[in-house]
Amino acid sequence: MHTLSRKKLRDFWQRHPDAEIPLASWYRLMERGIYRNFAELRMTFPGVDKVGDLYVFNIGGNKYRLIAAIEFEWQKVFVKNVLTHQEYDRGDWK
Repeated sequence: MHTLSRKKLRDFWQRHPDAEIPLASWYRLMERGIYRNFAELRMTFPGVDKVGDLYVFNIGGNKYRLIAAIEFEWQKVFVKNVLTHQEYDRGDWK
């Protein structure tokens, strides 16, 4: 899959340095993977949830949340936001 907006990942891990390794790992797995649907995505990312039209990934042992829009047909991932667990729980991202 082609992952758009890697800059959001870099910006986040500059503020939260411990997020760099898990976010970089997520990025590599997404770039190397071919996922045709949510079920196939969950085989690689068992902690991903679908919330409306978005996909929420648990990152760094559930410490962070990555929110993305995915176009399976076009093999594109759009990173919408990366949040701490606390920021995610506030719900402002919805």
